[in-house]
Formats: sequence, structure tokens, C-alpha cells
Amino acid sequence: MNTATLTLSADQSARRDIQTISLIGLAHGTSHFFHMLLPPLFPVFMREFGLSYSELGLLVTVFFVISGIGQALSGFLVDRTGARPILFLALGCFVLASIAAGTAQGFTGLALAAALAGLGNSPFHPVDFTILNKRVSQARLGHAFSVHGISGNLGWALAPVLLISVHQTTGHWRYAYVATALWAVCVMALLAFKRDAIDDRQGAWSHEKAGAAAAPVDEHPMAFLKLPSVWLCFSFFFFSTAALTAIQSFASPALSAMYGLSLASTAFVVTGYMLAGAAGMVLGGFLVARSQNLERNIAGAMTAAAALLALTATGWLPASLALVAAATAGFGTGLAGPSRDMLIKRAAPPGATGRVYGTVYSGLDTGFAVAAPIFGALMDRQWTSGVFWGAALALLLGIAAASVVRKA
Repeated sequence: MNTATLTLSADQSARRDIQTISLIGLAHGTSHFFHMLLPPLFPVFMREFGLSYSELGLLVTVFFVISGIGQALSGFLVDRTGARPILFLALGCFVLASIAAGTAQGFTGLALAAALAGLGNSPFHPVDFTILNKRVSQARLGHAFSVHGISGNLGWALAPVLLISVHQTTGHWRYAYVATALWAVCVMALLAFKRDAIDDRQGAWSHEKAGAAAAPVDEHPMAFLKLPSVWLCFSFFFFSTAALTAIQSFASPALSAMYGLSLASTAFVVTGYMLAGAAGMVLGGFLVARSQNLERNIAGAMTAAAALLALTATGWLPASLALVAAATAGFGTGLAGPSRDMLIKRAAPPGATGRVYGTVYSGLDTGFAVAAPIFGALMDRQWTSGVFWGAALALLLGIAAASVVRKA
């Protein structure tokens, strides 16, 4: 084979990888967008339906309990049936969730919207990582994980902007959910048009490419649950997500109460946190490629984030700097993201990737589900600084879990 042929093949491989990574990034960003289907309009729901912070936290719990259970189960389904059909069903659930939110008349209707969005969210990590691991070349896999994480943060960042902007522009909060439904429909249409690029049946696991000698051992489908590394990764997700819950759901009203700022000025601190996280993930993708000591990357980045959140909690900062500090903490958690995903990949036995990612990422859902009502109760008791102290503590506990994964 001549040099020109090799170059053409390499270019085709790069284009194929980039297309798959981009489409999965869009899908993942959409799933994170729908994490935030309700929280940006929590102040509206308190005014419209007379809800408390604890009840709003319970809405987050409904979403993530269903997502967490579904995520653990969907990993088995993805391993059995393939990822692509499950992806389209998930996006359909997001359309239904938008309709339920836009027509809600109280807590029950909002809970239905949260449940449908949680059901739609549940298969995304098993789906995404199955497609990426099977279709993207090993040389670009670290960057694929980085883009995957960045797109999630961008989805989180976009949701408050879209929902609040539509609400403020039209004067009707229900119109915001027309916009979210249209977004899900457009993503479904694009993925259907480019469906060959996300077909996991056209890819292969690295151990399959290496040959039959490297094939996975035939063992019980639940055997991976015996691996300590799987449960340590689960614990890491649980604690790190508990911190994220505090920021996403309650940072804005907490900052408003602590520093005497209007909700309008604090509403976009979540967007700043997520954009900073996306920037951190760009750098984190290069760290994964250059460093084998993944837990050291995670520990350093998350310690810096915890320090910024603790500084915000003290109330010592001027108001403007408090907003900057809270948002900048996202850079540290983002920096740790690609190292986290590679850590899980190393923990996954051949042939069980969907199940491992489903189980480990259900720690994310569990962290959201458990932490949201706790932080909501802190807000109801007007211990607003506890939101940031609690987030900082959760990050430190996450570091402790990550530090022993490699040893296990």
C-alpha cells in the first residue's frame, strides 16, 4: 500500500471519528440540557404553585431516582440490543417531558415531567460510551471523552439561558417548554439523517479487533459487580454529583440571599459554572493523553474547585467576586472529567462496558436524588452558606473515592 493510500485511509478514519464524536456530543448535550428542564424556573414555580425549596428538591429526586434505576438497567439492554434504537426512544421521552412541563398545573404535573425526563436521560451514558468505544479509534478516544464531557456541560449551560430568555421575552413560562420540545425534535431529526455514523453494529471493541484470543471470558452477566473498582467509581460519582446538585439547583437563590443580589443577576451563575467546566474539559482531554496518573489529575482539579466553593461559603468576598469564584469552581470539576471517564474505561471488563457505565453512572443519578432534598431543606432553614460548604465537602469525599480506584 502506497503512502497516498495510507494518507487517504487516515483522513477517512479521522472524518468518520469526528462525525461520530460530534453527533454523540450533541446527543449527550441534549440529555444534560433536559437535566435542567425544571430548575431554571424554580422561582416561577414557587410563585405560580406555592412550592417550597424542599418540594422543588423532591422534583430533582424524582428525575434522578428514575434515571438512576433506568441507567443501571439500560446498560444490560444496550449490551443486548445495541445502542442506537435506545437513543431515539430516549429523545422521544424528552419531547413528552416538555409537553408535560408546559401543561403542568401544579406539583403533580411537574413531577410527571421530571419522571419522563428522567426516563429519557437513563440510557445516555451506556449508549454514548458504547458507540464511542466501538466506533472511535483508540488514538482519538481521550479527546472523544473530552468532547463528550464538554457537550454535557454546554447542555447544562444552555438550558438556563434558553428557558429564562424565552420566559422573559414572551412573559409566559409555558412557551419555554415549546422551545425545549422543538429542540429535542430537531436533534432526533439530525441523528436520524446521520444514523449510519452512530450505528454501533458497524464498530468493534478493541479486544475484538485484536482477535479471538483476546475475547472476553464467558461469565455471569453480573460478575462485574464483584469488582471493587466499579463501586469505587460509583462512590466517586455519587459525591462529585452531590456537589453539582447544590450548584445547579440552589446556587442562584443562595448567592442572592448571602450577598444581597437580585435573582436576575445570580440566575446565570450555573451557566458560568458549566462553561468553566467545559473549558476545563478541553484541557482535561490533553491531560488524559499525556498522563497515566489519572487519580492525581482528579485530586488536584477537584481540590481547587472545593477551595473556591468554600471561599464562596465564607461570605468574605465582595458580591461580584463571589459570583466569579462560584462559577470558576466549574473549571476544576471539568478538568477532572476526562480522567474520570478513562478511569471507568480501565475498570470495565471486555464485553461489559454498557453494564459498567450504566452502574457507575447511576452513582451520578443517586447523588442528585439524595442531595437535592438535603440542600433544599438547608435553603428552607435559611442556611444558605451550607449549600457551598456542603458542595465543597462532597468534592473532597469524591477525591477520596477516586484515590483508591487505581489501588483496587
